[in-house]
Amino acid sequence: MFVSVACKVFTDSTGVYTEIPALLSPAGILEPLLDYFLSRSHDRSVAWMAKVTRSVTIFLEYLQANSAERDTYHLFQSFAQRLYTGTFDRETGMDPSGLCWPPRSPQDASHIVTQLSDFFDWLGEMRPEAAKVNPRYAGGTFDRITDEAAYQYRRNKAFLGHTWATNAASATTGHRIRAQRLPKVQPGEPPAFPEERFEELLFKGFNAANRYDYRGMLITLLLHGAGFRESEPFHLYVPDVFPDPANPRQAKVLIHHPSHGAAPSDWKDERGRPRKGNRAEYLARQYGLVPRTELMDRRHAGWKGGMHDAAYYKQAHWFTPEYGEWFLQLWQRYLAQVANFERHHPFAFVNLTRAPFGAMYTLTQYNKAHAAACNRIGLVVTKDLGTTPHGHRHAYGRRLKNADIDEAFIRRFMHHASLESQKVYTQPNHSEVRMALEAGAQRLQDKYCTAPTSRAFSLPASNVNV
Repeated sequence: MFVSVACKVFTDSTGVYTEIPALLSPAGILEPLLDYFLSRSHDRSVAWMAKVTRSVTIFLEYLQANSAERDTYHLFQSFAQRLYTGTFDRETGMDPSGLCWPPRSPQDASHIVTQLSDFFDWLGEMRPEAAKVNPRYAGGTFDRITDEAAYQYRRNKAFLGHTWATNAASATTGHRIRAQRLPKVQPGEPPAFPEERFEELLFKGFNAANRYDYRGMLITLLLHGAGFRESEPFHLYVPDVFPDPANPRQAKVLIHHPSHGAAPSDWKDERGRPRKGNRAEYLARQYGLVPRTELMDRRHAGWKGGMHDAAYYKQAHWFTPEYGEWFLQLWQRYLAQVANFERHHPFAFVNLTRAPFGAMYTLTQYNKAHAAACNRIGLVVTKDLGTTPHGHRHAYGRRLKNADIDEAFIRRFMHHASLESQKVYTQPNHSEVRMALEAGAQRLQDKYCTAPTSRAFSLPASNVNV
């Protein structure tokens, strides 16, 4: 019924377009949502737009399934409740509405409510006349439904505060309600890639039929040896890697912001004069491309942000230092491979063994290569074991913590904006907790006893016949 599609939107006569998701309904593209995304395209990611599209789709599907409901206040309330309860009858297991929703987690339900609230708030402010739904309304069927929902939401939001996010604390007021929270649980052991298997992964896992995958090895070194997020290496340009002047045996790697990072220093204008600009401008003028954060196909690569080392790039802080030396050696071998292919983009990692040759290497391709490398050395690939690409970033943070690196340095090396952000990477694991308890017990024994004691314990005989 509703399908999300990639859409190129032209807003003037310049030829410049914005590529954003569009929600396709039986009546055509949902224009209110398209307008909303256009208004936020300068400061929100494609990933955020995809999440909002999902939330709007869920809401419109509910409206369709409950088209006879005329009380909009009750409609909003029931929709929020069904997010938590699901739509199946508990006794029969049937769902006459056809929605077939399972109960959602409080976090997911809260995100849906928040995204819809923000959308309706914006829609009520930016399209107040359309929201009144007069007989000469020019939009399509679902445009009209969406505008009317925003109008009713704006009219009722002072009252919806108590029911829009169901199961909220009764003392909460206003239309921004915090949904029911799950009981607090101590975060589990960070899923870090096992340190003792890393070299085996690198030199045996990324070797198939006696052929090394230098590209996969380089990306994995950036994750494990420098703590980058798995999407960040996909923004790397070839000139971003060079021997470190402070240690020529080690690679200096600068991963620039996809848009705001400085263009390569060898960029020249039509007259051959050095030209300066940011990477968004460089990509547009030299290749007719947009940054990979704005692409809506397999070439997309995210950028979470965090703290940059300078304007605007993140430097690889190798730990331990030999990883930087390995990287430089492998990089030189990789460049010899890349030289054989024509590239129509500046990105460092490219397709080498399958068409289209020289095209941008993608996150999906790397995840498959990493999984295959793990399988070759007998590792099961699962997030809980730390054997997915993100497990390397956890391993990097844990390695820094185990080396007693100061928290302020860990924050900088992992490019976090705050000290709080690193805690998920550096919290103690189960073995460290056990060792702390054993050491504490020993200290307690040393404090109150002159010699170790052994307290034997045995259960009394049972009277129960087995």
